[in-house]
Amino acid sequence: MFLNGCSKRTALTLKKINSMGLIYADIELINADDLAFVRRHVIGEDEVKRIHVKMLVDTGSIYMCINESVQEQLQLAIVEKRKGQLADGRIVEYDVAGPIEVRFKNRRCVVDAMVLPGDNEMLLGSIPLEDMDVLIHPTRQELIVNPDHPYFAQMKLK
Repeated sequence: MFLNGCSKRTALTLKKINSMGLIYADIELINADDLAFVRRHVIGEDEVKRIHVKMLVDTGSIYMCINESVQEQLQLAIVEKRKGQLADGRIVEYDVAGPIEVRFKNRRCVVDAMVLPGDNEMLLGSIPLEDMDVLIHPTRQELIVNPDHPYFAQMKLK
């Protein structure tokens, strides 16, 4: 018997579950409107608002969620209000801000994000994860570029 009377198999399963942690990724967020202004020579590259953040990789979340602090720092426009269901089942309404260019390693995508109040933890949901063709490495417990497509993101079109 192991761990308070558990079988060896149960004890190993519990150990594996307890060793699994939350996965965070270093992400660069950029005001995509600023990048458009640079392409049109309206502003210089040094005027682009950008920030490096640690985001919780949350495959259970569809959308990306930023907080009010980041929305203010990037001076992102509020494009609409949307309702979303939280993990506890409650339905809430939040602002949606964007566009935001999201960068991870050699990947990028452009998305809008729900704006969580204050400086709540930010979530990198499945839409930007799929768009950037990145995966969670199960052993290393980290976000990685898809090893089947290391040099470019490949999208499923069907």
